Amino acid sequence: MRTVSIRLPECLDCRLTTLAKRWKTSRSTVLREALEELIARSPKFTVGELAADLIGSVEGPRDLSTNPKYMEGFGQSNRRGKTRRHRHHRRP
Repeated sequence: MRTVSIRLPECLDCRLTTLAKRWKTSRSTVLREALEELIARSPKFTVGELAADLIGSVEGPRDLSTNPKYMEGFGQSNRRGKTRRHRHHRRP
């Protein structure tokens, strides 16, 4: 388990100590439980936040939707009845 140091105003420290005594547990346990509850209630991460380290890591057109030529024939069936894939993603 990692150690984290924080600075608390005297009044908050006193309230934390009082609560820990009332719960008959340590101040660290009270803080951990409070943090877990706060994190559980906070909004979930966006796709952009989750993929931040991947964004910009590949080459190619910046946004396929801005240039219609990249989408020519995409989603249409060919003569064999198979859906055409994007021409840049064709399998060898």
